[in-house]
Formats: sequence, C-alpha cells, structure tokens
Amino acid sequence: MTAQRLRSFCLGLAGAVEDVPFPSAPGLTVFKVESKIFALCALDEDPLTVSLKCDPEEAVRLREAYPSIVPGWHLNKRHWNTVTVGELPQRMVRELVEDSYDLVVATLPRAARLRLDRP
Repeated sequence: MTAQRLRSFCLGLAGAVEDVPFPSAPGLTVFKVESKIFALCALDEDPLTVSLKCDPEEAVRLREAYPSIVPGWHLNKRHWNTVTVGELPQRMVRELVEDSYDLVVATLPRAARLRLDRP
C-alpha cells in the first residue's frame, strides 16, 4: 500500500479528516474522526509506517505474530501499534485501520455515532 492509498483509505471512512497538528513534527499526519485520532503517520517516510489504536489483547497477539507490528512509537504501548505498511498485505492494513477507526468511534457519544451511521 502506498502513502496515497493509505491517505485515501483513511479519508474514505465516514467523518474522517486529515490534520498536521504538531508544529514540532510538521511531517506527521494524523487522521481523526470527531477530533479523535485513529491513525498517525509520516506519509513521506520510507518505509511507510502507521500507528493505529488496537484492543490491548489483540495488540499483543499481532505483535507476536508479525515482526512488522510493534508497540506504538511514542504512544501508549498498551493501546497503540505501529505497523510497517509495505510488509503486510494491503487487505490486512485496511482491516487494522478500520479496527482503529471503529475503536475510536465506539467511544463517541451516541449522537456522533448516529451522524456517522455507526450506532
């Protein structure tokens, strides 16, 4: 998966927006839904990596099964994984992004979830 495909996929999720909120890290792009981050990456980085929210038990399982999935870099390592995108099948990367998005959406107030068509 290329950086452009990753960006397009993230922005294709309901209510997702792109932001560069950290002045000290101008190359760090975040993808948010309702002001809550579900993905962080440096789109011009090689290799391309993306940090994604993950269920804590699933995070450990994924790290044990895939060397290209490691604890979130500069994030709460219990809830975030950093994924080297090019080392995993594109379908798996999409599923991990969707899982991260779903975890964030699940924490939103009901009215926000309904606006996103995610009751």
